[in-house]
Amino acid sequence: MFQKILIANRGEIACRVAATARRLGIKTVAVYSDADAGAKHVAVCDEALAIGPAPSKESYLRYEKIIQAALATGAQAIHPGYGFLSENEEFADSCARAGLVFIGPPASAIRAMGSKSAAKALMESADVPLVPGYHGENQDADFLRGQADAIGYPVLLKASAGGGGKGMRIVERSEDFEAALKSCKREAINSFGDDRVLVEKYLIRPRHIEIQVFADTHGNCVYLYERDCSVQRRHQKVLEEAPAPGMSETRRRSMGQAAVAAARAVGYVGAGTVEFIANQDGSFYFMEMNTRLQVEHPVTEMITGTDLVEWQLRVAAGEPLPLRQDELSIHGHALEARIYAENPEKGFLPSIGTVRRLRTPAAAHFEPGAGAGAADPAAVRIDSGVREGDAISPFYDPMIAKLIVWGRDRDEALARMSQALAEYQLVGLATNVAFLKRLVESAPYSRADLDTGLIERHRDALFPPAQATALPALALAAAALLDGEGHPGGGDPWAGTGGWRMNGTLVRRLAFSDEAGSQVVELGYQRQGWSLQAGGQRASVALVGREDTQFTLRLDDAVVRGNVVREGETVHVFTGGRHVTLHHGDPLAHAGELEAEGGRLTAPMPGKIVALLTEKGAVVEKGAPLLIMEAMKMEHTIAAPAGGTVEELLYAVGDQVSEGVQLLAFKAA
Repeated sequence: MFQKILIANRGEIACRVAATARRLGIKTVAVYSDADAGAKHVAVCDEALAIGPAPSKESYLRYEKIIQAALATGAQAIHPGYGFLSENEEFADSCARAGLVFIGPPASAIRAMGSKSAAKALMESADVPLVPGYHGENQDADFLRGQADAIGYPVLLKASAGGGGKGMRIVERSEDFEAALKSCKREAINSFGDDRVLVEKYLIRPRHIEIQVFADTHGNCVYLYERDCSVQRRHQKVLEEAPAPGMSETRRRSMGQAAVAAARAVGYVGAGTVEFIANQDGSFYFMEMNTRLQVEHPVTEMITGTDLVEWQLRVAAGEPLPLRQDELSIHGHALEARIYAENPEKGFLPSIGTVRRLRTPAAAHFEPGAGAGAADPAAVRIDSGVREGDAISPFYDPMIAKLIVWGRDRDEALARMSQALAEYQLVGLATNVAFLKRLVESAPYSRADLDTGLIERHRDALFPPAQATALPALALAAAALLDGEGHPGGGDPWAGTGGWRMNGTLVRRLAFSDEAGSQVVELGYQRQGWSLQAGGQRASVALVGREDTQFTLRLDDAVVRGNVVREGETVHVFTGGRHVTLHHGDPLAHAGELEAEGGRLTAPMPGKIVALLTEKGAVVEKGAPLLIMEAMKMEHTIAAPAGGTVEELLYAVGDQVSEGVQLLAFKAA
């Protein structure tokens, strides 16, 4: 076994690899960019070396610097994690030339599966079923459009060298093909340095089911069952689970054997994932093979009692697989939710900022492969590379954490996930926690009516209209704002500095605004607490107790508890499994922001202008696309907030822009 390894990655995956290495007594070396000098993955490793500026292409993608760091520190092997260089055959070859072990598959296997077109041709020869489509080298736009017309719409455009949902577009009509192709190629070249695409038939209501495979250098290859990753947004996974609901043993065996055949066809070694698209009728087709560990690998570990990172290390060191196929079995059900810094209500736009408060559900210290294994897995596990006080920057993926739960069956796992999400408290940037909770509790997800279009199909239920803040949350916010004015719950009234009066009642008004509008809370000071009135409701309120940010109130005859965190004019209330954000002060102070569904006229985050879709003097309708900017490896369309005239374009293609800057001058009609 290795004595020291370098982890060529960052964030939660680097922390995850380091945890297993520590358990096995292996020393670890971290690498970091200027933006990550104080990051968690740097702190948890035994050594750390700087490798360059914040942009990944100048740091984490510079494999010659990473190899130099490994040699300088005496590391014997490099673990690439996932993303970045994990599927770069040149990096794998360079490691071998430098005398370092690449903890992953052979470069030949990466090369074979790195091109989706070549991989599909290889799978066809191995009798692995394929989705109808064009996977060739001819990239002429008219030719590709002709192929799409022949396949029949809708079709899916997919970057040949892509992954992670980047460089993918669904095209519904022939007349939309040209614009979609340009956008797809532009995103592909920015993300992967390769703008080649393939065209496939887009299946209606498909499921995304992937098989975890593992092979060693002794000729052994097994599958560790399946994961259902159907619930997606922007072609990126949101929720994953194992095993796949409704999977029969016959189908599981067929898919597993097909995945092993795919791995053997390329002489695979190490951890890999064979991804299939599955019809509701049970038929399935090969999509691609990811020649690395996957983000969602923890759910497989939870149901099989394995440590897949340990397996990677042992196989890379020349050892045989720890278990044979007949020694593997499924125990229970596991779910994973990806917690992102993003705003689901604004098209899942990534959010940038500092994590000012982070409180997580109680989680067992999960050590895969150590202890009882699958017979007694941790019920809740959190994999994260972000701590309170850390910043989410525009340079990398905005994932905050992976929340993984286990249950004896799917219903128990669902209940645990709902409870765990309710206990998450994040302040400082927008997150998808509330959306994930609605999704997990939604009727289609609860009954396992899964497909890749679930979120869009149930958009109305998953994105309900904003509701005015309920009285308990308003009471908690008011109690926090008035805290320190005395002790309205009791004590000596003469010693207090609050608003109680012996003769008469002092009434105080607090103005709050939320997503649904503004509310005025009237508080009447009483000998024992307050009277509270808002939105036509009235209640008596008394402070029962306070511990740090947690307030306990008596609201009429009910006891209400919640955490209240103040951030300037903003008050965050966590109660009843909900996170309510209230702005205290003038509710009209921020009413002048020019914003519209689908876009805004200021940059939502730092990024680069990649396309101008209008010109000076153009008269446009509401919602018309005006320009496209690229940020955090995703494209964002800036749309007209109303019908009007474009008076001036303030930036050109290629310009870098800061968050909040005005992108163009616009006069509404």
